[in-house]
Amino acid sequence: MKTLIAGTGFAGEGHTDAFRAAGCDVVGIVGRTPHVVKDVAAKKGIAFAGTDWQEALEICKPDIVSIATPGGAHYEPIKQAIAAGAHVFVDKPMTHSGETAVELRDLARAKGVKTAYAASFRYAPSVLHAKDLIAAGAIGEPTEVECISHFNLERNIPFGWSHQKSAGGGRLNNNFTHTLSIVTSVLGASIEKIAGETRDDLGRAPIIDGVHNFATRRNFIPDDINDPSLEWGESDVEWSYTVMAELKSGMAHQPVSVLFKHGGLVPRFHEDHIVFYGTKGAIYIKGHYGSGQLYYYGDSKSWDALPLPQKIVDANPDVSGETEQCWHYLVREFVNDIKGVSVPPYPTFEEGSQYQQIIDIIRKNGNWTNVTDLD
Repeated sequence: MKTLIAGTGFAGEGHTDAFRAAGCDVVGIVGRTPHVVKDVAAKKGIAFAGTDWQEALEICKPDIVSIATPGGAHYEPIKQAIAAGAHVFVDKPMTHSGETAVELRDLARAKGVKTAYAASFRYAPSVLHAKDLIAAGAIGEPTEVECISHFNLERNIPFGWSHQKSAGGGRLNNNFTHTLSIVTSVLGASIEKIAGETRDDLGRAPIIDGVHNFATRRNFIPDDINDPSLEWGESDVEWSYTVMAELKSGMAHQPVSVLFKHGGLVPRFHEDHIVFYGTKGAIYIKGHYGSGQLYYYGDSKSWDALPLPQKIVDANPDVSGETEQCWHYLVREFVNDIKGVSVPPYPTFEEGSQYQQIIDIIRKNGNWTNVTDLD
């Protein structure tokens, strides 16, 4: 199947590799800057390189498009791709707002194209292991989950899409989407209730020319942050959040309580982690997206490190990088589904549009009760 890529940065190159590994022919790539897209196309051996997405759709006639640009640049290319009858793979966030995400979901439904939404760390090996253990009753009925992460991001990373709501920035779009997908997947759960608050504790960032690849943006932090000639951009997104959710799972007779706590700019003391608690035990996974060692607390009354089952080891794509492995896994599922091969459920525009609406709700910070006038 012919695949067209939108985006020339870290994600664009990663998506290219993932679709090729799944047996697709990457026939074209589109970016904003002519010399950059030509360079990336040459590097990756892609025949067509351009800056006009609609033109690329007409020339390449892809079966699949892969959207690997920042979230604020997703809406129009996806809309055009759906109109052209292409199946769509999109990185998170789906778009910059719940309203536009719902519109795209409905357009894809009406056109009958398949979609995939890359909140893809649900495919981390230890997460898949936890899913199997919990389904087998290892922790009894799930009762609560906590997802804790502290990224200690550099405050002076150059101003860009990650600082702007209209561009798909913010930690909810780029962290919460993964952890929400992980928890719902592991528990086979639907989201019933949500409450949360956000905080922008960054404020501003220096404006620096030449930043192209998200993965290398730290290299552009100014040596002298107090240089009076620096220009500054204002952040309008959250860098920290606290979210509580109630999920409905067929494995539990009561709603499962979930805490999502993320500090984008603060240092960690203990490991970032995800923990699933139940009536008979618990599962702890190291890492903000559960990509580290899994520990099980059961009858032994101690936390025991469990090895990955061989079937999970064998299914894990043989590529370097946690992000890349998860892209490869989801792309493989998506392509097989398009081919008519039976695959387990994977995240689609249904989840993507739901997540964007939930993020809009959380960002309102409308869950507080004023208690200053209590007796």
